[in-house]
Amino acid sequence: MKIAVGCDHGGFPLKEIVIESVQAAGHEVIDVGTFSADAVDFPDFTKKVGEKIQSNEAERGILICGSGIGAAIAANKMKGIYASICHDTYSAAQGVEHDAMNVLCLGGRVIGPELVKVLIPAFLNAKYLGNDQGGERFAKRVNKIKKMEVGN
Repeated sequence: MKIAVGCDHGGFPLKEIVIESVQAAGHEVIDVGTFSADAVDFPDFTKKVGEKIQSNEAERGILICGSGIGAAIAANKMKGIYASICHDTYSAAQGVEHDAMNVLCLGGRVIGPELVKVLIPAFLNAKYLGNDQGGERFAKRVNKIKKMEVGN
């Protein structure tokens, strides 16, 4: 899979660990920045990650800001983007499996590198179960979410 990765200055210290973890899991990284620790606005990089997914240049995305909260809020404003903060492996996998989450948001000031190394594979190895036999309940819920999006 191609994974778009973006961060602001609050997430910048974890970005390289995130990229290495994505690559170690066998996936390709599309790095949309930021490329330094200089102060920037997370919505700018959130938008870049979301646009990569919307254009099908990337299948999933990972956003890192100071808390993960701002990036998640901004990402969820974009059509077709289903983002959540996950600081545990269960949520990182289950968000994909049950809820079609396609963007993982992390708090660069909340978690450390060792947790990143287990969260990334949990997120990337998970598959949405709504398309599988028995996954009708997940698909039903996700379809209700899609109907809530602006423009539907």
